Amino acid sequence: MHTLFVILILIVCVLLTLIVLVQNSKGGGLASNFSSSNQFMGVRKTTDFLEKATWTLASALLVFSLLATITLPKVKVDERSRVEGQFDATLLDQPAGNTISLPESTDESGNPE
Repeated sequence: MHTLFVILILIVCVLLTLIVLVQNSKGGGLASNFSSSNQFMGVRKTTDFLEKATWTLASALLVFSLLATITLPKVKVDERSRVEGQFDATLLDQPAGNTISLPESTDESGNPE
């Protein structure tokens, strides 16, 4: 299920990018192409459509991101990483004779404290 939401997020991102690139901040963009012709969808309706599409895709991106987070596969708490397992195995494989012994501290006369 998580993979489905990730794919939907990618599709929405591509569509949102295309919609934003079609728009022009000064009123140009796709809407300016239809200014000379008198079609069913005029300039104003094209601008309204692009604005509604932008808000809809942005909302969909937010919802899909939240759903992807909710459906994220959970890792069990008692599972240990491979590195921890290898570290413990390395420590257990060492023979007891390889321990480090520290020298005993002595006083000024050479007697152990």
